[in-house]
Amino acid sequence: MGDQDALARQFEEHRPHLRAVAYRMLGSLSEAEDAVQEAWLRLSRSDADAVRNLGGWLTTVVGRVCLDMLRSRGARREEALHDQEGRVRVPDPVLSGPDGIDPEQEILLTDSVGIALMVVLDTLSPAERLAFVLHDMFAVPFDEISEVLDRTPAGTRQLASRARRRVQDATPAADTDPARRREIVDAFLAAARGGDFEALVALLDPEIVARSDGGALRPSLLRRGAAEVASQAITFARFAEAAHPVLVNGSPGALELAADGTPMTVLAFTVRGGLITALDILVDPERLAALDLGGVLGR
Repeated sequence: MGDQDALARQFEEHRPHLRAVAYRMLGSLSEAEDAVQEAWLRLSRSDADAVRNLGGWLTTVVGRVCLDMLRSRGARREEALHDQEGRVRVPDPVLSGPDGIDPEQEILLTDSVGIALMVVLDTLSPAERLAFVLHDMFAVPFDEISEVLDRTPAGTRQLASRARRRVQDATPAADTDPARRREIVDAFLAAARGGDFEALVALLDPEIVARSDGGALRPSLLRRGAAEVASQAITFARFAEAAHPVLVNGSPGALELAADGTPMTVLAFTVRGGLITALDILVDPERLAALDLGGVLGR
């Protein structure tokens, strides 16, 4: 493959794809970058001339790195609503301007990787997540995935099938009309600003789940049911007043900025059947500060 400079150029061609794999595996943009960087280090220390399919080799390497990172987080949680310290955990959002996804984010967000799907992926065991993500999202053959997992191809196929059922059961098809979804999000924010409890309830699915991730510095909250979520939304009328329309993982959402432009809150909506079925709210100052706001709100 030539010298290190040539190898580095080839690696950079694959970086967007590798980031997409790692983001689906980890739900963390910073950890995804770490996994991709580790893949480069392993490539640079390997006999690169013996690699016949660089893209496939790198994909499985990133998968292996992410698998190790997931296993280091501890045992699987049956319901990925809390981290190991008991805090509510919301996956890292990918923000875009309200008019469309940035071209650099298109690969990262292919397959409609919304926040709701990322939450469900967090409920899978590390092995299930790897089998599902690599096979169903990136068409990696089971015999290659089985080598990473040290299982038979048949056993790996079973892992992916089990994961697929859980994903399909937990994430029924969301509404696809972006204009209609934006109308619903805007109506929610207007009702919250006006303190209109009945209007809020009418927009919410009766079984809605709202998660607010404050990280280590702010409280985290978990609310269920239309009435409880509507009541909570009214208490956050200040946010609704200052909310800017954005896309969160490609879907209509909202972003609150402080006077100095610092991101304060990101709100992601899942809309199905004309109703909001999930609210995922990020208020963790540390993770908000790390968000890439390039291209958002005309920046």
